Amino acid sequence: MKTKDKKELHLKTLKELEKLVADVQDEVVKLRLDKAQNKLKNTSRLPIKRKEIAQMLTIIRMKELSEKTNPPAGGSK
Repeated sequence: MKTKDKKELHLKTLKELEKLVADVQDEVVKLRLDKAQNKLKNTSRLPIKRKEIAQMLTIIRMKELSEKTNPPAGGSK
């Protein structure tokens, strides 16, 4: 994943990130199936996709922790 892509991930909302994680996880499942059937030419895509998932999950966790420590202003009295 390029640095530009990582920076764009930080700008996305939690819902968008969770949807991206689900999409990439589906890709990994398909890649594993293709690998098992010897259809996959580039097997290095599997660890790359898993790494992308880990990066997205890390960003999600960072956002969750920042929301807990810094609740949004206004609303509650």
